Amino acid sequence: MKNNKKVKINFSILRILPNSKRVSSLKNSFFPKNHKAKSKIFHYNFLPENRKGLSAVITTLILIALVIAAIAIIWVTVTNLLTNKMEAAESCMNVFDKVEINERYTCYDKSDITNNKTHFSISIKDIDVGAVIVSIEEGTTKTSKTYKIPGTYSDVKNYASGGYGEELILPDKNAGLTYVSKGWPSKPDSIKIAPVINGNQCEVSDLVTEIYSC
Repeated sequence: MKNNKKVKINFSILRILPNSKRVSSLKNSFFPKNHKAKSKIFHYNFLPENRKGLSAVITTLILIALVIAAIAIIWVTVTNLLTNKMEAAESCMNVFDKVEINERYTCYDKSDITNNKTHFSISIKDIDVGAVIVSIEEGTTKTSKTYKIPGTYSDVKNYASGGYGEELILPDKNAGLTYVSKGWPSKPDSIKIAPVINGNQCEVSDLVTEIYSC
């Protein structure tokens, strides 16, 4: 008769301690690494990390652009101004001896007690003049009158022809004309003229400070 051997099986209960390697091992065996893994979305940052540096660079570029624009505007303005000044200076060169007051026919006429007159005469030599500005001043009554010839005024006329209110005629080249201005209570202190050439008014070309009686 066979002897029956009893086999004793000991079931050992594993003690699973928290955070032990066994726990990790069991987790890996029952739950694969990719179990319920969430897909990661990668974002690419197109902007530099240092945004303050970028702002400083943009601000500097804007300031440089503004400075360049301001310099360009100033340069154009100054260039145009200098060009106009040079053109005016060239137009008025050598004009002082060519547009004059003829003192022989310039005088104060007090024959009309109620309406005294001032005669003034302009001579133009070999030069092209567009107009002549005439300024007459009297200091006692502080009377001042300015005429632009050619032009039309109610108190001045061409001496040789026409009446008050008609257009004043500019002398031709190498010629002269006399004009009569009324309404002067006393003798003027000065008469001065300034030519206009190529649209530019030149400086005073002649001045008379002693006016004789007619």
